[in-house]
Amino acid sequence: MITTKQITKTVTTSEGQLQILQPISFEVKDGESIAIVGASGSGKSTLLSLLAGLDQVTDGEIYLDNEPLHSMDEEDRAQLRGAKVGFIFQSFMLVQSLTALENIMLPAEIAGMKDAKKRALKIIDDVGLAHRAHHYPNQLSGGEQQRVAIARAFIGEPKILFADEPTGNLDEANSHKIEDLLFALNKNVGTTLVLVTHDNELAKKCQRQLVMQGGALSEPAADASSLEREAG
Repeated sequence: MITTKQITKTVTTSEGQLQILQPISFEVKDGESIAIVGASGSGKSTLLSLLAGLDQVTDGEIYLDNEPLHSMDEEDRAQLRGAKVGFIFQSFMLVQSLTALENIMLPAEIAGMKDAKKRALKIIDDVGLAHRAHHYPNQLSGGEQQRVAIARAFIGEPKILFADEPTGNLDEANSHKIEDLLFALNKNVGTTLVLVTHDNELAKKCQRQLVMQGGALSEPAADASSLEREAG
């Protein structure tokens, strides 16, 4: 579903070139759930943006469902995202002039779904915000805005869902509710799930964990206890 080959990201600063990502190569299988963990500033969110086609690599190749994301222009990347990708932003990225329900409906309407409102009403109820459907983002708390952003990402049942700290602004009860939705989409619809998180418990629920450190990505070896569990 996702293949990267020696991708890097370098930006120009007042002090010269800064390499944010070291050469990274890895694969994510269709329907797999992956957690990317690491300290703040390690490059996790940058990697997620590259994988979703929201930013362009400096070097290397990214294939998203066999499509060469690295060689596409912005218009082609946008079409691919609209057709196959859902993204949960850490900063919400809601349209301030639209209500919660309208924000959720937006990608479905752009995709031409005839039942956009019906889908949106169902999913806003799933995230516990049916009573806030007609409120605008500035009338919602940070946690409520995060749930709207999550519902918006879910509405099209995307083939790939990228999530940047999806439970970072939620209390424990709502975190569990969103986790259940994330993994239900992964299991029942077959959506490939790639998330960035500081929540170790959420990361452990994924099939694999990858660690970002200093712009480099690695996969930790299974510890002895996990191997014993698998053997037992």
